[in-house]
Amino acid sequence: MRIVIAGGHGQIALRLERLLAARGYEAAGIIRKPEQADDLRERGAEPVVLDLESASVEEVAERLEGADAAVFAAGAGPGSGVERKETVDKAAAILFADAAVRAGVRRFLIVSSMGADPAHQGDEVFDVYLRAKGEADAYIRGLDALDWTILRPGQLTNDAGTGLVRLEAHTGPGTVPRDDVAAVLAELVDTPATAGLTLELISGSVPVSVAVKSVAGN
Repeated sequence: MRIVIAGGHGQIALRLERLLAARGYEAAGIIRKPEQADDLRERGAEPVVLDLESASVEEVAERLEGADAAVFAAGAGPGSGVERKETVDKAAAILFADAAVRAGVRRFLIVSSMGADPAHQGDEVFDVYLRAKGEADAYIRGLDALDWTILRPGQLTNDAGTGLVRLEAHTGPGTVPRDDVAAVLAELVDTPATAGLTLELISGSVPVSVAVKSVAGN
């Protein structure tokens, strides 16, 4: 299996790349800065240098050719302003989805955010972020050519993962280590029966593999 990850140098993506490589999969991470390449190679992933804020659909689709799954894990980051919430969290996600359709990559995962809502009100940076994420999610839900799964983690932490989560359509607020988000993504890649689901994720008491099988109806 070949999996291409947008935001390949992000904190979740770096963890996911290591997990996918350990499973024997071919992971490729899209990065903006060539100097980030060695960090991906250290985790067993192939670096692909491309700026999703300036690339065309055709350029992104070219990088997705032959992939079995695409994962959007890019984000403007907590220090960014309103403009990059629009250009990364919304526009780049839509671009990546359109490119997946063009390249014929059906399996599509996106890391969204709990509370994402295209109708979210407010003008503060976090309000714009939740609205941008919600608009991207809504767009992806409308693409019949994708077998999409939307993952909405709660507040992210850098605590060591426990491998125990709560994964449901609605969990309510909570925290979750990035380690466990990556573990859930790796399991979702392997579980196409979760296509069409929007899932919230927080720490819980259920092992990751069991939680994913449960929402998949297995």
